[in-house]
Amino acid sequence: MRCEVVAVGTELLLGQIIDTNSSYIGEQLALVGIDSHFQTKVGDNADRIKAVITQALDRSDAVIVCGGLGPTQDDITRDVIADIMGVPLIRDEALVEKIRAIFGGRGRPFPENNLRQADVPEGASLIAQMPGTAPGLVCPVGDKVIYAVPGVPYEMVEMVQGTVLPDLERRAGITAIIKSRTLRTWGDSESGLAEKLHPEFERLENGGAATIAFLASGIEGIKVRITAKADTEADVDAILADEEAVVRAIIGPVVFGVDDDTMESVVLDLLKAQGLTLGLAESLTGGLIASRICDIPGASEAFRGSIVSYASEVKFDVLGVPEGPVVSEAAVRAMAEGAARVLRADCAIAVTGVAGPASQDGEEPGVVWMATLVDGEVVATRAKFPFDRNRMRQFTTITVMNALRMRLLARG
Repeated sequence: MRCEVVAVGTELLLGQIIDTNSSYIGEQLALVGIDSHFQTKVGDNADRIKAVITQALDRSDAVIVCGGLGPTQDDITRDVIADIMGVPLIRDEALVEKIRAIFGGRGRPFPENNLRQADVPEGASLIAQMPGTAPGLVCPVGDKVIYAVPGVPYEMVEMVQGTVLPDLERRAGITAIIKSRTLRTWGDSESGLAEKLHPEFERLENGGAATIAFLASGIEGIKVRITAKADTEADVDAILADEEAVVRAIIGPVVFGVDDDTMESVVLDLLKAQGLTLGLAESLTGGLIASRICDIPGASEAFRGSIVSYASEVKFDVLGVPEGPVVSEAAVRAMAEGAARVLRADCAIAVTGVAGPASQDGEEPGVVWMATLVDGEVVATRAKFPFDRNRMRQFTTITVMNALRMRLLARG
């Protein structure tokens, strides 16, 4: 079965909004074994929307149209779909009351424009999930189908997962289960991982039970996705577990987590498991490490706090760094020791560097000194990142957290 994705909205063409919906839907279609050969973006123009959807129906069995279901004059997706179906729009009074109730629950007045969202092409059915005021639609066109879902990402995801994918699987007669497991890595390049895993790629291509794909994710590292298909969930899980073990044996400790794990969640889990606490001394990162750690529920069990010692005087007066160059190995070591002492933490991370544009203490922009303290011992490293200011802070954050992760693993 083939399914196309059409994203509606002039703002997508102008680059005002990045189309993440199409990439998400494409990934989900692949995971359930449905081919998707085309994705199209089109502006808020009835003739062009109709042309794009009609073309998609000519070459595919199903089309998912994302966006254009709002209450304003440029939200014309439902009108175009009704035109393609050759039917009128019928106002669904039960839907009117549901939309009114949503506004009432939010304590907002009900704009009459929102009545347009209750207009449904005759013969179409509503998608049961409706987290917002825009209803999703399942619209039969002969032996094919158009699914219309909102452009708001969280609304789209709920409808795709709850109705669209199950309906597509039923239409395609898919009974096998397809699942993926994503290994998250830091410390190696995509080409480096591909080279190490090349023999395993060849083995899988010659009759293996799983497939492997890479996804470069910038400051979140390289993701290695393992996908398997089997008749039962237990069989799929067994295949995934076996292949994960093989991949881990090949690429080693660059794998820091699985699926939704983040570097900070993994570090916190290691600290908790070993009964340790963490303190931070941040100069270059300006509190970014602390912010990421605090995003994790339960962080307070291990995280003591962060001293954002951006000014040199704070390094000297609060952390006890000896007066002198503050972008140096001596300074970052003293910062780590000071963070552990002042925050009464078992472990510490310290960061100082030159964000630019000017050099500092004889170091060029991009130079970073990072240190970790574990069991009273400080390990310091120097790096030079060829990035802009923001990416430099992001890469420093995950790099130094990974350094602490490796030390905790060795300790454990």
